[in-house]
Amino acid sequence: MKKKHHTTEQIIRILREAEGSQMKAEEVCRKHSISPQTYYRWKSKYGGMDLKEAQRLRELERENGELKKLLADQLLKTKALEMALEKNL
Repeated sequence: MKKKHHTTEQIIRILREAEGSQMKAEEVCRKHSISPQTYYRWKSKYGGMDLKEAQRLRELERENGELKKLLADQLLKTKALEMALEKNL
């Protein structure tokens, strides 16, 4: 089965629809073709957030990933320099 990727905005709209209506969570899941597990995972991550907070979260996660990549590159360079110095001695 092909995975469908929802944007953060879509996720928040789905969660708000479930909170604001008389429909049960299972009915909302069926309507939007998502599993209940996905709904509750989204609810634990994005529940209570508004759109601006979710966008900021996504931005911070992207920045964190970039910083982790930079750190890994720097550690790799350091290790290579240490190995080169050991060979020279």
